[in-house]
Amino acid sequence: MAVSSFSFSSATLSKRLNLPLKPSCSICSGPPIIASSKDAFVEEERSGNCKRRSLLIGVGASSLLPTKLLLAQEKPPNYDEFIDSEDGYSYYYPSDWIEFDFRGHDSAFKDRYLQLQNVRLSFIPTAKTDIHDMGPIEKVVANLVRHVYSTPTQVPDVFDMQERTTDGKSYYTFEYTLTSPNFSRAAFATISVGNGRYYTLIVGANERRWRRVRNQLKVVADSFKVLDI
Repeated sequence: MAVSSFSFSSATLSKRLNLPLKPSCSICSGPPIIASSKDAFVEEERSGNCKRRSLLIGVGASSLLPTKLLLAQEKPPNYDEFIDSEDGYSYYYPSDWIEFDFRGHDSAFKDRYLQLQNVRLSFIPTAKTDIHDMGPIEKVVANLVRHVYSTPTQVPDVFDMQERTTDGKSYYTFEYTLTSPNFSRAAFATISVGNGRYYTLIVGANERRWRRVRNQLKVVADSFKVLDI
């Protein structure tokens, strides 16, 4: 599997768009994840209800491998893999999570006890052939976080943006939070284009738990792949 990647942040763009972009830190650096409740509903409106076709591959329990190793190794311990060969994608999820119906999404898994800790994937038709056709990563991420994922009462913050190419397919991954007066959510989102579809994977949790689960969820975000159909 051929993989190349790089990450960056831009204070210039965040100032121009009035969108906070916070620097990475030892706790917050790494791959991206989920969003607020609105991002789900916006994506629901853009996505049709799709039937899930799953191939679940179990794994044994062990210590969590560093996220960076995921790009060069097979599925790490403590994760299962969801493969949808008909709709053309796959990703890992924690092996103790359960599948559930998330309206407007093609597949979704959640923690057994913490339902807001989840991953979901949706896609919509597109004439684009590569994620770069959507625009530069800074512009695309700023538009999504500010105008699609957040509501007028939420304050969006972008912590990191990363670009990677795996097996000839390009991906944008970014980490962000959406803060409202009574609730905040942190997430990673990975987006890609292929098979005439614009894919969006979002994995996240309550911001209060972010420090504890961030690395685990980053593995999910980095594992997303578009498969040829």
